[in-house]
Amino acid sequence: MASTNIEKILFTEHQISQRVSDLASQITLNFTPTNIITNNNNGGALLSSSLSAPVVVGVATGAFLFLADLVRKIKLPISVDFVRVESYGSGTVSSGKPKISCDLKIDVTGKHVILVEDVVDTGNTLSCLIKHLKSKGASSISVCTLLDKPSKRKVNFELVGEGKFYRGFECPDYFVVGYGLDFAELYRNLPYVGVLKPEMYS
Repeated sequence: MASTNIEKILFTEHQISQRVSDLASQITLNFTPTNIITNNNNGGALLSSSLSAPVVVGVATGAFLFLADLVRKIKLPISVDFVRVESYGSGTVSSGKPKISCDLKIDVTGKHVILVEDVVDTGNTLSCLIKHLKSKGASSISVCTLLDKPSKRKVNFELVGEGKFYRGFECPDYFVVGYGLDFAELYRNLPYVGVLKPEMYS
């Protein structure tokens, strides 16, 4: 499915599918419980798990396709929830003042959280979310983003606990749409990630 408003395709449907599988495998490996022996008060041995099932939190709305494909390939018991943060509105540049407009329903106290983002650029939204989840008592916070734009970074966010940073692709500094990413709520349903023609938003 091609769009005449796309200047070029950056990441094809096949490339995305393969990379999502790779990320899911990494997450599955990193969060697979390892049984350890502990001594109980009676001198016997008990098996306990060093990791609990993580809570995967999608950042709406841009991450919804990425999240759906990712969680179906994670071979672990997981919980899924969404949080909504407003930072772009209908423009192409982050306002730099993200605000949480829809919070989690799941209690993440003492749990491992994996934040799933469509794109990390300035780091403002991510930093806001990490602080928010930390205040809710998450024991660790990892980030899994489809796209990363390190050249746009303004805020150095810190992961929590044993949190890890998972990145699908490093993205050049283009305004991209597709596979969940939008401009003015359009183009989310494209199966690839492409560069939107500048005349569509300038």
